[in-house]
Formats: sequence, C-alpha cells, structure tokens
Amino acid sequence: MNQSPPDQTQIPQDRAQLRRQLRELRRALSPQQQRQASLSCLRQLMQYPKFIRSQHFGLYLANDGELDPAPIAQQLWKMNKFCYLPVLHPSRPRELWFVRYTPDTPLKPNRFGIGEPDPFRNQRLQAKFLDMVLLPLVGFDRNGGRLGMGGGFYDKTFAFKKDKPEGKPYLIGLAHSIQEVPALGLADWDIPLSGVATEHELI
Repeated sequence: MNQSPPDQTQIPQDRAQLRRQLRELRRALSPQQQRQASLSCLRQLMQYPKFIRSQHFGLYLANDGELDPAPIAQQLWKMNKFCYLPVLHPSRPRELWFVRYTPDTPLKPNRFGIGEPDPFRNQRLQAKFLDMVLLPLVGFDRNGGRLGMGGGFYDKTFAFKKDKPEGKPYLIGLAHSIQEVPALGLADWDIPLSGVATEHELI
C-alpha cells in the first residue's frame, strides 16, 4: 500500500479531526488494495485459535472504506459457523441487536444506508451469547483502544464487558494497518478490544 500511518508527531488530539484524517486515508485505498487487505486479514484470523473455535460471530457490512469482512463471512459459512449482523434496536437508542445472516438473507437499508436483516423474520442472538465480534473501526492503538464513528453503539451494546473484559464475546477490531495511532486513551464508557486484525498481523 502506498499510504503510511500518520506521523506520530502530527496525530491530532481532537478525536473529530483524527476521525476525519483516518477516514480519508482508508477511503483513498483502491478496490484492489481493499480486496487484498480483506483476504490478508482473513489469513491472519485463520491462525488464531479462538477464531477457529468460535461458533457464533458478529460481523458488519463494510462502509466508508472500512476493511471488508465479506471474505471472512464466506469462510465462516464454509466452516458451518453462524454469522450475525448488527441491527439498530427499534426502541433503545444506541443499542444493537444481532440478527442471523446467511448468503440468502434479504437486507434492507437502515437510517444510515447500511443493510440490515429483518430482526422479526430472522433469528436474533443477544450480544452476550456471541463468541466473537468482528468490529469496524476508524482508528486503533495497541492497548485495546478503538476510535469508532462516534455513535457509541458498540460501547453501549457491550457495556456488560466492563465487568469481565477477558470473557466472551471476544471483540476483535478489523482495520487497515494505516489506521493505527500511537495512543487513543480510553474514556469511562469505552469498551476495550480483545485484539485487532489487520492485513499484516493480529495484535
């Protein structure tokens, strides 16, 4: 890839500014770079014992230059694993349901224009019963810090992890290596990641 991580001396302290900078970097990746990164990320995960042992996976549909987990979903289906997509909770703000996702599941765009399966026609699974969740992110550090889009959906949905950060579900961020920053710092409401998978490594 031609892009390199932001210079550590130039990392903006303002999260909104940092979010804009990192989104521009990932959107600049070519379709070929995106596809290669997804396949390379899958190879990293296939070497992770917890990934192999897990049965119920939360995934997402890539948007805005996010690392695309579509090849990962294809592999999980081949392995007879169960995949679920996040769906905006109809009555609880900033909370997510996880709804069964198969190659044949019809999707309908939510208010952000991101496809969702119908939560009333497909199986729902409570977040606490997932084995592993592959999360989108805008930025990450090597201490479990995750910079999201700012909505707080994942932090609220997985707030129960505050009491048992080492337990399931394992929260694995998916990212391009150019999205790494030196340190993000965790706010009280931030739920730290169990790990991050990039095209180069599993952190």
